[in-house]
Amino acid sequence: MPPSATRNATSPRWLGAAPAIFLLLWCTGFIVLKIGLAHADPFSFLALRYAVVLAVLAPLALALRPRWPRTLRAWGNLAMVGLLLQAGYFSFTYLAFKHGISAGAVALITSLQPLLIGLLAPAVAGERITWRRWTGLLLGVAGAALVIVSKSAVAVASTAGLLYACAALLAITAATLWERRYGTEVHPIAANLIQYAVGLAVALPLAALLEPLHITWTTPLLLALAYLALANSIIAITLLLAMYRHGEASKVSALFFLVPPVTALVAYIALGETIPLPAWPGMLLAAGGIFLVTHDAGKPRSASA
Repeated sequence: MPPSATRNATSPRWLGAAPAIFLLLWCTGFIVLKIGLAHADPFSFLALRYAVVLAVLAPLALALRPRWPRTLRAWGNLAMVGLLLQAGYFSFTYLAFKHGISAGAVALITSLQPLLIGLLAPAVAGERITWRRWTGLLLGVAGAALVIVSKSAVAVASTAGLLYACAALLAITAATLWERRYGTEVHPIAANLIQYAVGLAVALPLAALLEPLHITWTTPLLLALAYLALANSIIAITLLLAMYRHGEASKVSALFFLVPPVTALVAYIALGETIPLPAWPGMLLAAGGIFLVTHDAGKPRSASA
């Protein structure tokens, strides 16, 4: 039985509010990211974002003295999640954008993550995926796709962009399963320091090799950088990994079906963007899929299974 399967009974109480907080912060981040990328090249902005995260966490680590991983294996597992999620997922996503693939196409491809989790979780994390949950996953994909297609063009300008988007999908799927299978209880400051150091070690050389390191220092850039570093990189990612560690990977991954609908609602409220009529049934489909997945009776397999 995976070591993570024994941790569900000791989940902290605050984890109950984690899905709603994560979705709000994660979805708002897509809108804020547009502002940041208008003033900096993608990899330069990503490296700067990770540098700010480390600059915030380092003094906290010195003041609070969190307990660090005790074994080399724990250090390696944290570094691997950082490599797959912070370096892999975000780098491949930015490369997909750089090669002309639309945001709608990237969102549509990465929204397949819960289906991949459903296929792989039984073997990797010992989870049982019932037909009810599969129905919810399929409804979620259909709903997310309907919202994306109604809101934006799904354009693929190059084969390279398509491959990078698929690589982003594989990276976040692998990070999910790795955290679910090997994740251990580590103080979030220590875990984030390790993972974002790995992310910066990858993003900074890519920025130097692929970009002129162009950054226009403006108030919108600084505000976007602050939000993405604090709300997205520290709070949202910490909540996401905590949910993976204490819950079933297929259930937590299904939250990504709600990313396009919630992002559309946030854009409507904050920016006044219209929501096309076909997007509304898509939101209902995604919500229905989430309900079926999260209210499924399937449990992690026992040791004998």
